[in-house]
Amino acid sequence: MFDSSALLRQRFAALRSTAEVFSLRHVKQSYQGLSVRRNVAEPPFFSTDEGAMLTVRINGVEAYAATADLSQSGLQRALEQAEALARQIAAHSLLDLREQPVPSARHDHISPNFEAALPNLADCLGLLAAESASVPADSRLVDWQASLGISAVEQTYLNSAGAELRHAQRFLFPGLGVTASDGQDSQSRSLGRENFGQQGGLEVIERCGLIGAARQVADQALQLLLAPNTPSGARDLLLMPDQMMLQIHESIGHPLEMDRILGDERNYAGTSFVNASDFGHLQYGSHLLNVTFDPTIAEELASYSHDDDGSPASKQFLIRQGKLLRPLGGALSQFRSGLDGVANSRACSWNRAPIDRMANLNIEPGDQSLAQLIGGIEHGILMRTNRSWSIDDARNKFQFGCEWGQLIENGQLKGVVKNPNYRGISAQFWSNLAAVGDRSTFEVLGTPNCGKGEPNQVVRVGHASPACVFRQIDVFGGDA
Repeated sequence: MFDSSALLRQRFAALRSTAEVFSLRHVKQSYQGLSVRRNVAEPPFFSTDEGAMLTVRINGVEAYAATADLSQSGLQRALEQAEALARQIAAHSLLDLREQPVPSARHDHISPNFEAALPNLADCLGLLAAESASVPADSRLVDWQASLGISAVEQTYLNSAGAELRHAQRFLFPGLGVTASDGQDSQSRSLGRENFGQQGGLEVIERCGLIGAARQVADQALQLLLAPNTPSGARDLLLMPDQMMLQIHESIGHPLEMDRILGDERNYAGTSFVNASDFGHLQYGSHLLNVTFDPTIAEELASYSHDDDGSPASKQFLIRQGKLLRPLGGALSQFRSGLDGVANSRACSWNRAPIDRMANLNIEPGDQSLAQLIGGIEHGILMRTNRSWSIDDARNKFQFGCEWGQLIENGQLKGVVKNPNYRGISAQFWSNLAAVGDRSTFEVLGTPNCGKGEPNQVVRVGHASPACVFRQIDVFGGDA
């Protein structure tokens, strides 16, 4: 752990620059992807990547250059390239950053059980093979797969003001999926995959519930195949945490990214229905809606002590009792907008500059058990596990589909329905939030593949949420 830090410090100290401030962000990361499909192990996937980003500030202008050459001469060359670029763009710069604070903290952040050994490759494949083999022999079960992704990242940030911030993190992404088909229709049921990832070690696989889950997942796929279509109309909607994470991500997370609000993303990922003037005023949802940026839940994917620009990270309310308070804006966006933001300036790797990203974006628990949430619904539907999504470029009008649906009548769960979908408009939808589950319904989830930026950056995002009830939402099935 941090094997390269001493050498990096030595080489950083030897760099020569005319900049008022300069920094180095070194990233070393590896990924291992394993999968067993229909009881056959697929070829493992391995990747490693390492390099550094050098950033300078000259007369209030910032510029950067990246390099995979970590020798003294390679780092010096990249630093000089950044300096030359800063001077070239000075006449066209729109911002004077001389007054922007420079971080000087020193801190180490380490994932839970980072140093604990994981099972070797053969043992991991054996675990996946055993789960795959547990899928029942049924001619209607046409495809199934058990998978595990493991990523390790070590990052060191150094600057000329004395900052030294080191992160050692490991991320696990277990998954299981089963597809059933009768020749006319096909239905899939999954566990984990794109919905579940955490920091940590072997305990992440246990928390996911992957081991021993194949029979139940397969049975649910068969139930969906036999189930009627979801009826159409206005109903109360109970969303479970693995669907809440997509709802949070698309209709709260992306609209609150400050660079998007300022117009930086309109070329690629769109704009936002939120305006800078809305912070402190807009009633984003009902009084039950409490949304936090929370980097303090150790196992959540985007828990860290400082962001990639060196800003200290702490839990902050973005929305409290339904009122919009602050954006997802890092140091640069805060400087540009004059608004208080959070430490969410993040880059996907050493060759990308940090930009405003979602990190851990959570809904705080309420006071009702799952039984109470169900008991309070007269005519509704429970939905879980996202399978499709569509939302406009202002992150306002949306339509989402789920894998699993169950009708709720007179406070009781009834039959399974397939192809459950719902649609709405973000601000109106959150205003219909009528009940929030307690800590017993709260789950820490996350996705490895949130994309944004030009050039594109794909980052890990954490979402933790309880189950939630929304009144009178437009739901529909596959025939609508």
